[in-house]
Parts: sequence; structure tokens; C-alpha cells
Amino acid sequence: MRESVVRLIADHLVVSRRYFLGLGVAGAAALKSLPLHAEEVVSDDAIQKAIAKLEPWLTPTSDFRDVSRGKPIPHSLSEEKKAEVGMTRDTWKLEVLSDPDKPARVRKEFKKSDNTAFDFAALMELAKTKAVRFPKVMTCLNIGCPLGMGIWEGVPLREVLWLAEPTENLRRVFYYGYHNDEPSQMFRSSMPVGRILEDPFDLPPVILCYKLNGEWLSSERGGPVRVVVPEAYGFKSIKWLSHLYLSNVHGANDTYADANNDVDSPLKSFAATFDFPAVVKAGQPIPVTGYAQAGIASVSKVQVFIQSNAEKLPTGDKYFTKAPWKDATILPPSAEWGGGLPDGEIPEGTLGFDTTGQPKTWPMRLAKVHWATLLPGMPAGKYTLRCRTIDEQGHAQPMPRPFRKSGHAAIEQVTIDVQV
Repeated sequence: MRESVVRLIADHLVVSRRYFLGLGVAGAAALKSLPLHAEEVVSDDAIQKAIAKLEPWLTPTSDFRDVSRGKPIPHSLSEEKKAEVGMTRDTWKLEVLSDPDKPARVRKEFKKSDNTAFDFAALMELAKTKAVRFPKVMTCLNIGCPLGMGIWEGVPLREVLWLAEPTENLRRVFYYGYHNDEPSQMFRSSMPVGRILEDPFDLPPVILCYKLNGEWLSSERGGPVRVVVPEAYGFKSIKWLSHLYLSNVHGANDTYADANNDVDSPLKSFAATFDFPAVVKAGQPIPVTGYAQAGIASVSKVQVFIQSNAEKLPTGDKYFTKAPWKDATILPPSAEWGGGLPDGEIPEGTLGFDTTGQPKTWPMRLAKVHWATLLPGMPAGKYTLRCRTIDEQGHAQPMPRPFRKSGHAAIEQVTIDVQV
């Protein structure tokens, strides 16, 4: 087992144990279902498998799940080939162009053909005064769990956009990255120019990202430079960025639009279980831990309810709005952030954190958070446990956007077997 996972296990269990011990006698009884030390976890295959489903609050860069496209996947290329195609910091070039089909009026373009393309040294010059960093969970639109959680650092995209000196007819910006020089493999995303120029609702800016968790962005994570859109699903945060087009096109022209996806949907809030006893003795309290993704409307509550499988499901209530949901406890930040941060500390000036490196709000919007609850002992039988979030607007998961193609928000359900 990776050392980072062992540390995660120990840290998560310390926080969880603190919660359960606070519940008194029932909590102490529930602790019998949890390992007491990381060493015990290492020797328990069932716990290892359960814990391995979840990452620390900040994910080590090597532990991010990868859904990269391409044949071959660009980050698998040899170092020599990466240098040849501009996938290293020394050779990276960004072309900033007016859309030839729907042109915006600009005074300046940045092209490889005349050796004016924007390079990494120019980006670092902007970074001296314009760099920003913020936490964000990276999530695929069509996958039901996050790919990883990180602190992303870069230069606001608008700083480069303004260098092209646009004057009029600019409504949308679209962009793509290296794709093996095969047009059929191109993966493109786009944004209205207004979102790039402004940061509504206290959102961080859209950035040209070059660092993750304080380290240079690896090619596996989209380096040397990728786009990161704070409130969006991963398909907006294009890897191996190479081209940026300023356009007068009026609508989205993302590659994902061709697959019947909602390309303008921001992150949703949802909850999932982390660790629970699949088999428990009758009458014994049931400890459950999990995580929640705090979407654009964040999270105000996590709730659970457990139901005997012998009971009939209610009709006409597919989202269980009338079920006897009980509030779980949202756990506070852990002592260690994870992610391999230099010195283990949140970088100074990270948006959303104060001068001491502590979060200004918790849960943090567009991030993950852990939760825990202690269910009362149950009679023998099979049960289904469900969990959900309530966002800050009072919407219960999967509302207000229950549609699958606009991002995962389905209510998770797991089975618990209570035995005599």
C-alpha cells in the first residue's frame, strides 16, 4: 500500500474517532468496527479496499484518476517527442488567433509561423504579478466520483487574451491542446468571453495552469500548461494547451456537445459513502463515514437514511423527499492537507484561505469534505443505506439538476447486512 494512502487512513481515522468518541457509550461501541491504528488497516484487506476508494483532501498528483484522450495518450509519449511537439516547459508555445470562420477583431495574433507564439517564459513573466491559486475538485461530467482534489496555480486567462488587443466582435473563446497532430483526435472546449474577463459570484478566475499542489504540472496532469475552469467539469479544463481562438461564434462549439452533454453545467453537489460495515451484529450501532462534493451551490448538510429491504419503496417519490433523513456530521479540516504540498502547508495567498492557512469557510465550495454518522442498532435483516447533500439554497440532491448528462448527482445506495 502506498505510504500516502497509509497516512490518509491514519488521518481520516483520527478525525472519525474524534467524532465517534464524542458520542459517548454508543460511539465507543461503534469504534469496534473501525481500526485503531494505520498498522491495523494495512493488515485488514476489507478496510484497505474501502479506504482506497477515497483520496485525501488534496490528492497526490500521482494518484489522480486519468481519463485522458488520444491514441497514443499524449502524456505517454517519449520525452524527446514531448519536446518536439511543445509538451515541455522549454518548448511550449501557445497560438492566440482570431477564429478564421467567425473572426473577432484583434490587433495582434500570436503565431508559431512568425515566431510570435506565447511561450512559457512569457507566462512566467506574467506570473510574477498576476499568479493566483485556488482549491478545486476535478470531476468528469460522466463519472460518479471525483478524479482528484488539488490546489491549482496559474495566470488568469484574460491576461493573455488582452495581449491580443481585441476590439470588437468577440463573444466566445474556444481552445484545444495537443492531439497527436490528427484532427480526428482534437478535443475542444469553449467559454463565453464574459466568464473569462470577469469572475462572477466570487468565483476564482479561469487560469492558464502550470502548477498543481505547489509542483510543476506533470504531463499526466496536462502540463506544461492547461486550462482550469474553477466551477466546471473536467472537459472544460483542456490539457496540453496549444491553441486559443477569439471568436464571434454565438454558441458553444465544444467537442462534448456532440455527445449530447450539457456543456454549460457547473459542478453539482453530491454525497457518497467512504467506509461502513457491510455486515454488522443486530443491535450494534453502525458507524458510517463518507465524502461530499460541494458544487457551485456548496453544501450545508449531509443526510442519511437506512431502510429495511423488507419494506416497500414509496411510489411517486423517486428522490425520497419524504424519507426520514437524518443529519450526518460534516467533519472539520484534518490536521494534514495531503497532496504532497511543500512543507505540508497551504501556499500563501491561496484563494479561500486566511493568512494562517485555514479555510475561510467550511465546507469549501468546489471542493470535497468528509462526513460521519452513527446509526442506531437494527434488528437482523438486510438494509439499504442512502446519503444525500442539501446545498446552501436548500436543494436536496439530486435537485436542482437531476439530469445525468449535466453531471452526476444520483443518490447513492449501499447494502448493510445485519446478522444475529
